[in-house]
Amino acid sequence: MVRLFVLGVAAAAVLIAQSYTPGPQTLTFVSPIDDSEQPYALYLPKSFNPEKKYPLVVCLHAEESNHRLNLMQLFGQGNRFNDGRLPLSSFHPAREVDFIVACPLARGTMGYRGIAEKDVYDVLADVKRRFRVDEDRTYLTGISMGGGGALWLALSRPDVWAAVAPVCLVPVPGTDALAPNALNLPIRLFHGDQDPLAPVAVSRQWQRRLLDLGVPADYIEYPSVRHNAWDYAYRNGALFDWFAGFHRNRFPERVRFVTESHRYDSAYWVHIDGLTPGLLASIDARQTGGEVRVETQNIDGFTISLDHPVAAITIDGEALPLKPASSLSFRRQSGKWMSGRVPEAGKRPGSEGPIAEAVSERHIYVYGTAGSPSPDELDFRRNLAETAARWDRRLSFPVKADSAVTQQELDRDDLVLFGTRETNSLIARFADRLPMALEPGAADYGLLFVAAVGKHYALVSSGLPWWTGFEEAGRQTDRYAPPIFAELATFGDFIVFKGSMAHVVAEGRFDRNWKLPADIGAKLSATGTVVVP
Repeated sequence: MVRLFVLGVAAAAVLIAQSYTPGPQTLTFVSPIDDSEQPYALYLPKSFNPEKKYPLVVCLHAEESNHRLNLMQLFGQGNRFNDGRLPLSSFHPAREVDFIVACPLARGTMGYRGIAEKDVYDVLADVKRRFRVDEDRTYLTGISMGGGGALWLALSRPDVWAAVAPVCLVPVPGTDALAPNALNLPIRLFHGDQDPLAPVAVSRQWQRRLLDLGVPADYIEYPSVRHNAWDYAYRNGALFDWFAGFHRNRFPERVRFVTESHRYDSAYWVHIDGLTPGLLASIDARQTGGEVRVETQNIDGFTISLDHPVAAITIDGEALPLKPASSLSFRRQSGKWMSGRVPEAGKRPGSEGPIAEAVSERHIYVYGTAGSPSPDELDFRRNLAETAARWDRRLSFPVKADSAVTQQELDRDDLVLFGTRETNSLIARFADRLPMALEPGAADYGLLFVAAVGKHYALVSSGLPWWTGFEEAGRQTDRYAPPIFAELATFGDFIVFKGSMAHVVAEGRFDRNWKLPADIGAKLSATGTVVVP
């Protein structure tokens, strides 16, 4: 009976896949962020066979563009279809390719971090759910904003992709530090030398950076071409031919990986188990037969998982005894490496900060009703939360009073809480789990911090809101991200300011147990503005 059931499920899956029409089309998935239906453009080969495993190309669109136009551009015909508002049924690729192609909308123009980044991976998962995808032949490309997004996604999770091709890229802030992760990832950059919007120097510098790290990155520069290098990079389907030359190597001889968060903590056969979020950690691991040599920086634990037993290992120059196995974990204790998993710290995957993480998944904005506020004061509190929740027209987040938040929402959602324990009952409810609080009498101060509350984040904004004087602060933001997210992405775990964001009293990251560094805690306590438990 079990075998018949399995066969029945397999047959049903084939029938579902057979119902899709070859060619360009639009599909949707339901986003767990806000339960909305999010579209993406899809291309299926003319001779599509649901029983066949296909290579997949994911393409990320440029700013002020969309998924439909992006698909047309990838096939070299974007200019024939104006701005992509025509239906995909009007589009017939000049060249058929034996690839599946997916082009996410990713909420339009908002960069490729946070919610938009999740949308891309949700599209990838949706395509894999519907069709048979060869995970060793999954490729990534993108244009301008999408080129920068492609490079970010590729370097933060290099083992997902077989090759990446950014076109006239505008980098995502923070991508530079991840350049060493490209060691086993074929990269080809494209740019026009007269590009007025995305300086050609960026791609030139990226190629030089990668070559200096031993990454054989290709670079094609088009003379006299402006901000339309995709017309040349994608002409006649040439990029598909380049992609076809690469397969992902799941067990490369050498893995070099840097990261500063548990969100991105693995590559190929190496997984980082212990790190300090916010501090760049690196691992360089080499395998030769049954021997592995590892060099680390700022790492307290890691696991290696190979397709053959490891008979000998050397970590940071020290040989460790071990019982041969294909999967092994090691931890650093009292400055020495030894076998075994590193103990779980307070900060861990899904609970590490920084502040922007609290608004990168499903979340709600909550204003306080405690303290018997007047009608005007209650309106003021509500308006603060509503201002923060209005990212742009593409996103709408719930705004609720503290008394109206349900237990289901507390169990499911991250929280953005406005006020203090005196004005917001949820801040009061979680007070014993929060690492700091604003003194009730601290006039003209603002405090913003993120904390772990159960399985979710609480982002607490007390006193002046974080956008007070932000434009005066001179912080570098992602120019494509919605202003609210772009601002929050410039912070660590906490920030205290006086009068304006241009006048910061203290900011930084909590330690691995969600505690303030002792020197900062003492400094803030001395000001009389912040309570540190």
